[in-house]
Amino acid sequence: QVQLAESGGGLVQAGGSLRLSCVATARTFNAYIMGWFRQSPGKEREFVAVITWAGGTTYYADSVQDRFTISRDNAKNTVYLQMNRLKPEDTAVYYCNTVTPGTDPGTWEPAQDSWGQGTQVTVFS
Repeated sequence: QVQLAESGGGLVQAGGSLRLSCVATARTFNAYIMGWFRQSPGKEREFVAVITWAGGTTYYADSVQDRFTISRDNAKNTVYLQMNRLKPEDTAVYYCNTVTPGTDPGTWEPAQDSWGQGTQVTVFS
């Protein structure tokens, strides 16, 4: 199991930006596809973004496309999520995890059951 620690959340006005970080404890971090997920109160956890091993390919949920950017620094075992033009509907606890392609084409799922503590993002209007 890869251990994960997210940080960088906070309270921000709509239209603002935040940068989330996730440090992974893994001997071979660059062997993992990494992603971000989020969960709002009363809703299921949902996929946000994914990045492949060397960072060459990224995919985003439609709701965050062109506003969020996922990146990674394999030397630091860290994956980032730059969030711009935030909206109140982005309010959620954000989690990172290792990722695997889902059973349906174009979908992504967590590759392990273990999660970090997440980081709270609250966007007010």
